[in-house]
Amino acid sequence: MDASETSDELPDEITALKRLVASRDEMIARLIAEIARLKRWQYGRSSERMSELSTQLLLALGDHPVLAPAGEAAAVPAIELSDGVAVNDPKVLPLRRKARVFPAHLPRETFLHAPPSCDCPACGTAMRKLGEDVSEMLDFEPGYFKVLRHVRPKLACGHCATVVQEPAPSRPIARGMAAPGLLAQVIVAKYADHCPLYRQAGIYRRSGVELDRATLAAWVGEVAHLLLPLAEAIGRYVRQGEKIHTDDTPVPVLEPGRGKTRTARLWTYVRDDRPAASTDPPAVWYRYSEDRKAERPRLHLLGYAGILQADGYAGYEALYDSGQIREAACWAHARRKFYDVLQTAPSPIATEALRRIGELYAIEAEIRGTPPIERRAVRQQRSQALLAALNTWLQATLIQLSAKSALAKAIQYSLTRWTALTRFTDDGLIEIDNNTAERAIRPLVMGRKNYLFQGSDQGGNNAAVIYTLIGTARLNDVEPYAYLRAVLTRIADHPINQIDALLPWHLDLVPSDRLRQAA
Repeated sequence: MDASETSDELPDEITALKRLVASRDEMIARLIAEIARLKRWQYGRSSERMSELSTQLLLALGDHPVLAPAGEAAAVPAIELSDGVAVNDPKVLPLRRKARVFPAHLPRETFLHAPPSCDCPACGTAMRKLGEDVSEMLDFEPGYFKVLRHVRPKLACGHCATVVQEPAPSRPIARGMAAPGLLAQVIVAKYADHCPLYRQAGIYRRSGVELDRATLAAWVGEVAHLLLPLAEAIGRYVRQGEKIHTDDTPVPVLEPGRGKTRTARLWTYVRDDRPAASTDPPAVWYRYSEDRKAERPRLHLLGYAGILQADGYAGYEALYDSGQIREAACWAHARRKFYDVLQTAPSPIATEALRRIGELYAIEAEIRGTPPIERRAVRQQRSQALLAALNTWLQATLIQLSAKSALAKAIQYSLTRWTALTRFTDDGLIEIDNNTAERAIRPLVMGRKNYLFQGSDQGGNNAAVIYTLIGTARLNDVEPYAYLRAVLTRIADHPINQIDALLPWHLDLVPSDRLRQAA
């Protein structure tokens, strides 16, 4: 109740008072739910799954035993103690470590620990080799700088005074002192490893090399300018796909002369149809804009015709109204509404909604990686019935709730987008959610936490170009440093009309430059 409101201003009728109290209770409940959601958004886990937490707990426990969950005692194997006695403890589960196998491409330095003599110390007889025990340890030597000296001898003809000399090799930055490897290191450290330039300057200083932040920032700008045609080529490739995932995230940008920042946006557009068994290379294209006006995605996707998988941002409506782009909504967003309700207070309705949505995801897990025609057949046979039952249940539940409650709003979010949410059952190319784009946004969020803001709009455009190349390399299992080094070595002399030859899936890199997937 407002502090300025007196008892004389309250209604005298009991019915009116009850309505007022009920309205205030609903408002308080909404505010509490919103505060809880904002606290989870700022301080809590970004994921709703517990698998990562379980993994971390196992790593923390190491070789220590863990208690078995109730009802799993029968599955406990015998535990062999150090004296060879096997014990069956129904409450203890052993943790087994995976055998450590280091990548074959790493250089090996061998140390031989052989006995000083091949004669038996007991009887003096020459001993024969039975075998050997080999163990490996992983070591590390800090990165180092080296100087590339380009020597170009001049040859003079004593007869006609002709002078011959090879032309100077081209450099990524004209008259610049940075070689491709150093430029690639600065770029990857900032945009892939989220290490700001001032930290990099301190790291390089420990090696005795003074590279001030202004110099590093100038290099970043020059490299982004060099790579812009390649980023544009990736953008064209993304827009040639039948389906695009999109999302955006806020980016603070320094406001010169005002001592504060304003909010700009970084947009992501992803082409990745591998879950539908496509062999087309995946790619991600980032764009920067000074604001979040609806015209931004319209300009980015000018000329595109196909499926756009996105969240419920109203700015996309103009794209759908054109008739050239079909909307595909995201069940992860719909599910999150119910999850937020459940985190505020126990709710059987929210629990039931999550269970029903979980059944849809279980089907998707079974058909991931199969061709679109198979995915469509399974979805129409199994998912459509689940969706019809879910729609009926949501409609019946909604009329029992207050229209202003968080649970009613969660249901209304799904029902108002029902056509777009269920479109994936009619097209095997569409995904059930937009997590593909959200994964592409995650590196930007990590970087934002480290370097806090972009220095200017040009800095935002530079970031979009570089994120495009690094993100696309990663999607194609190409190590970003090796890729950028190879590109920066060649791009100065590369014909602009053959820029597609430098795309990650066209560039010929050695196997060691490929990212290794965890087993």
